[in-house]
Amino acid sequence: MATTQIGLGNSIGTKWIEDLDADATSEADTNSGAATIHEVYVDNTGNTAASFLKLYNAAAPTIGTTAPDIIIRSRASIKTRVYMTPGLGHAFATGLSMACVTAAGTAGTTSPTSDVVARVRVS
Repeated sequence: MATTQIGLGNSIGTKWIEDLDADATSEADTNSGAATIHEVYVDNTGNTAASFLKLYNAAAPTIGTTAPDIIIRSRASIKTRVYMTPGLGHAFATGLSMACVTAAGTAGTTSPTSDVVARVRVS
C-alpha cells in the first residue's frame, strides 16, 4: 500500500507519513527527498510475534540487502512509540524509505502475518 501524508500544525514535525499495512515491500522515498524524523509509532497489535520497522536513508533500498539506518522493534500484540532527540530529530539527507519485517538486522524479507500500522512524524 502507498503511504499517506497528513499535515500537522505544530513546530515539531510538519506531517505524519502513514502506512496502514507496513510490510516487506519498500515504501520508497516517502517524503520525496530529505526528512528529519521526530517520532515513530508502530501498531503491532494484530501480530503474535515481534515486528521490525526499518527506516532507510535511501530513495530506493533493497529490503533484505540494504542496511537500515534505524530499526524499531515492536513486541507482539503491542503499540510502540519512539521519540527522537527533542528539538533535533534524526536527519535523513537522501530520502526516507521504510519496510516492516519479522527479522532484525539487515536480513529479513518476510512480512508480518497481520497488518502493521506505521507512522513517522517528519519535517
